[in-house]
Amino acid sequence: MCEGIGCVERVDRQSPLAIPPRSRYSSRMIPIKDWRLDDSEIEERFIRASGPGGQNVNKVSTAVQLRFDVKRARLPEAVRARLLQIGGRRLTADGVLIITAQQFRTREQNRRDARARLVAWLRRAAEIPAARVPTHVPPAARRERLAAKRHRKRARERRVVLMDE
Repeated sequence: MCEGIGCVERVDRQSPLAIPPRSRYSSRMIPIKDWRLDDSEIEERFIRASGPGGQNVNKVSTAVQLRFDVKRARLPEAVRARLLQIGGRRLTADGVLIITAQQFRTREQNRRDARARLVAWLRRAAEIPAARVPTHVPPAARRERLAAKRHRKRARERRVVLMDE
């Protein structure tokens, strides 16, 4: 069994943690040389899980709340910037990424799950998104769109009710 955040457990392909081989991003990655996460960069808290489960859920704190300070972590600058960009509501105002894992019944399984999800987020941040190629709108399509807008405008004008004074 592998210890530390640098090693990743094998993830089932059906799992939501599995990264699809062809994602919407290109397969180009930000080069990372000799880069490992240190356990001191990760803060874990064990909390009570929410939802159904009876006595076990109500009495035992098995859910894990993993906190990863993106701004202070030793990450390549490009990965840090991208992680801050894609973090969404999982990021606090201070730049702390919060991952909560409560799928499993034991602390250790939830802990592994949270760490695997953190690694998945870091891998996703290391992917360079494909550049968007703007499409060219043909002149005929532009004329059709404007004609449809004029048609809708006339229909709206006909609906106006005149009020007599």
